[in-house]
Amino acid sequence: MTSDMTGRMLRLLSLLQTRREWPGAELADRLSVTVRTVRRDIDRLRELGYPVDSVRGHTGGYRLAAGTDLPPLLLDDEEAVAIAVALRTAAGGLTGLEETALRALAKLEQVLPRRLRAQATAIQEAVAGIAWEPRGPRTDPALLATLATACRDHEIIAFDYTARTGTSARRRVEPQHLVASGDLWYLLAHDTDRDDWRIYRLDRIAGVTATGRRVPGRTLPGGDPAAFVAERLSAAPTRHRAVATVHAPADHVRGHTRHLATRIRPLGESTCLVDASDDSLTRIAQTLAGLPADYTLDADADVLKHLRATAHRILHAAG
Repeated sequence: MTSDMTGRMLRLLSLLQTRREWPGAELADRLSVTVRTVRRDIDRLRELGYPVDSVRGHTGGYRLAAGTDLPPLLLDDEEAVAIAVALRTAAGGLTGLEETALRALAKLEQVLPRRLRAQATAIQEAVAGIAWEPRGPRTDPALLATLATACRDHEIIAFDYTARTGTSARRRVEPQHLVASGDLWYLLAHDTDRDDWRIYRLDRIAGVTATGRRVPGRTLPGGDPAAFVAERLSAAPTRHRAVATVHAPADHVRGHTRHLATRIRPLGESTCLVDASDDSLTRIAQTLAGLPADYTLDADADVLKHLRATAHRILHAAG
């Protein structure tokens, strides 16, 4: 009897951790018990220190809330191994997570079942990272967590945003998705003042304020956040124009130029268009130099002048 109750409470806790809110009747159905039994099990979880809130409404329900301490989490085998891998790579693109991630990994390994400990240990010993200097701005993990929570809860937030021109303004948005592109993170949100979808670089966001107002989630045109951001980024204005027609399949070019993934458009089976436009002439030269096949170039005069001067210096240095 006690074993059945313990197993049921663990199952209940697992369900509460997978969704933000659960109607009491649905929990009862999932656990094959009565609503009254669910209430008793919820009370037992509260006595054990789990902050379970009751949700008011027609049907009533429950949600696992934030507390003063982090309660134990229930992970299945695949989740535990996935977290071990993620912790080893958590430092990429985020500020100050290296030591924290290693401490968390050590704690995870300590409590892993024996059948998984060997896998996690093998991952820890086999995976290594090269500490390159960051290509772009580093993202504050605290900001990332704040925005991720706002996206999950569909809570309107306000923040100061510095545009590429250097001007700063207060924005009020409905956050929907976070999208990573190389070393940069973007917030995809619906701007309440402009009544339009906008993209914000996280390294340009400051002074985030939660309004406490929650709204229904919005349907993104096209439904794919990554594709939406990629298309908008490709269409963003730049100071210098440079578009290359590369004589190679788009997938081949993507495989050799990771940072260009959002700016490559296939023209056919063996040709693709690469938009290397940028505010920096030096970055344009670096991008074109990294293309893995021959190409023709359509570019502004100042771009062509810079490329010729760069090529002459390289040829001179090469003798």
